[in-house]
Amino acid sequence: MDVQVIRDRIQQIKSKRASLVRLLEQPDLGTLRIDVNQALEEMDDLLEDFDRTFPETG
Repeated sequence: MDVQVIRDRIQQIKSKRASLVRLLEQPDLGTLRIDVNQALEEMDDLLEDFDRTFPETG
């Protein structure tokens, strides 16, 4: 798989992160808040790992 294809897919994931943040801000989320928070933490970890593995060359 081409690195650019992977970068494009990672960019799609980054753009969807905001949806999870908005969901986390909902006051009636209940116990689902734990799962959304965990998803955000794991997504952030994976994005950091990707950036370390494939640093932006400029």
